[in-house]
Amino acid sequence: MSKRTVAIIGAGTMGAGIAQVCAQSGWDTRLFDAFPEGLQAGMKRIDAFWDKGIERGKTTPEQKIEWAGNLSACSDMAEAVAGVDLVIEAVPEILELKQQIFSQLDQLAPADAVLGTNTSGLKISDIAEATKRPEMVIGMHFFNPVPIMKLLELIQHDQIADSTIEIAREVGAEMGKSCILVNDVPGFATSRLGVVLGNEAIRMLADGVASATDIDTAMRLGYKHPMGPLELSDLVGLDVRRDILNNLADAFNDESYRPHALLNQLVEAGELGKKTGMGIYDWSSGEKVEREL
Repeated sequence: MSKRTVAIIGAGTMGAGIAQVCAQSGWDTRLFDAFPEGLQAGMKRIDAFWDKGIERGKTTPEQKIEWAGNLSACSDMAEAVAGVDLVIEAVPEILELKQQIFSQLDQLAPADAVLGTNTSGLKISDIAEATKRPEMVIGMHFFNPVPIMKLLELIQHDQIADSTIEIAREVGAEMGKSCILVNDVPGFATSRLGVVLGNEAIRMLADGVASATDIDTAMRLGYKHPMGPLELSDLVGLDVRRDILNNLADAFNDESYRPHALLNQLVEAGELGKKTGMGIYDWSSGEKVEREL
């Protein structure tokens, strides 16, 4: 396939990042969001990323012009998915919402289009059941920030076609991602490990074991993690982390997965991490600053 035509559903942090990488891969990329302000914010986020790359000498103005020419904003889902060969959904981690969207995509997208979901932990089979083409549905779990993170976690379920997996692998390779393939088990490989580590780090912080900075430094220098679990939780979004933990607790009937009270407290206060300017750390200045919790 010389040039893919791709629709990204949801223009939040993840959706905008996925759309950016698709455009940079040379594909005809349509970014859709049901909320005009969300769509505008997503397009601005991509533009700002490219501008920052130019400032740092990593991107040329000519590249930005070329990539921007591959990207269009769509406020109508039918228009966004018309004639595409791949759709990647990136809306919030709410099963009912994803099922509703996939039911719509099943009606609107071409019959041979692969439908990917960027869920962090929901069962792919539950999402695929909302369509009449479950064999064409696959989990495509990207990582934040999408333009930088090299991993793409592909999730297969019982009804998936081998050809769908192969197409997803090709897409990942063309994006410059390294793909892993996991089975449709709650939390997959990455989220299940990541949220448990993050939840325990929050418990340690609440218990006064050490400061947030020192806990993160311990994992960066002691275990060679590129980022500490608390900073990473702020980057991913504390609400996302909380929802995954609750999904795991329900799926495995294991209360040990439940989010720590401090995590719930921060989410209920609307302090969701870097995206809101406040989380485990204070990000209001644009930089990470230790805060009292």
